[in-house]
Amino acid sequence: MSPSAAQVAAFQANGGFTPAAVSNVMLGVVFAVLLLWGVWAMRTAYVGWADQRLTQRQYFAVIVRFLAIYLVLGFFLLS
Repeated sequence: MSPSAAQVAAFQANGGFTPAAVSNVMLGVVFAVLLLWGVWAMRTAYVGWADQRLTQRQYFAVIVRFLAIYLVLGFFLLS
């Protein structure tokens, strides 16, 4: 359900920015947090693999899971 022209005008008058700008910022925050989490997860998995606490298969499984989450979330949020 999209807002009416009066609602958008009121939002912009009170906030100083458009709802589309807020949407873009929130999407940016979600993807930034997801990327930070992914880097943390892959680094942690790499340390475990380097210390031989994880097998190479488990290490690659972490990477594949992160990529799958990123692609699915990107598909749902950007479509």
